[in-house]
Amino acid sequence: MRRIVVTMWTTLDGFVAGPQDQMDWLLVDDQVRRYERELVENAGSLLLGRITHDDFAGYWPQAAQNPAETEGVRGYARRVDAMEKIVVSASGKTATWQNTRRLARIDRDEIAELKRGPGGDIVVYGSLGVIRSLTDLRLVDEFHLLVHPLFLRRGRALFDGDQPPVRLEPLSAEPFVSGVVLTRYRPAEHIPTAA
Repeated sequence: MRRIVVTMWTTLDGFVAGPQDQMDWLLVDDQVRRYERELVENAGSLLLGRITHDDFAGYWPQAAQNPAETEGVRGYARRVDAMEKIVVSASGKTATWQNTRRLARIDRDEIAELKRGPGGDIVVYGSLGVIRSLTDLRLVDEFHLLVHPLFLRRGRALFDGDQPPVRLEPLSAEPFVSGVVLTRYRPAEHIPTAA
């Protein structure tokens, strides 16, 4: 069965962007780039919210062909461009991007069917609403957090609201030269959603 893997760049205090969605605090080194490339090489689909899908669609197809980008960036971009993209959008107003299909909402049965389908893992980038819905429904198999060594103090939190805590089981932690630590977790009470 396919896994749903949430990957997120975050600060030590749990923010994923500044108050105006700033991401100028990101530390990207060769190890971070290698992790990102390997993640998509072994995945079958991207599951994205509408805004993240629009942002990706506006950047990665062009980056795949841009000679000013490094070969590593172009290779990653070509892979993302070729992958199946599943965009969650109630409005249906989504960017045009090859290999994209739409879900109107996160539905437990639809996601369970996706997980039973063929192909590699389903990777979720950004898309806080999608991540929160999947987490509430206990559909996430792994969380990959690229924890940056700083306190942002304000901004957009990965999780908010009044939902109950979710205990995680650590799988691994890998420090990078930049100071970023890749931490991998799975829900401690992981219950498969489909047979």
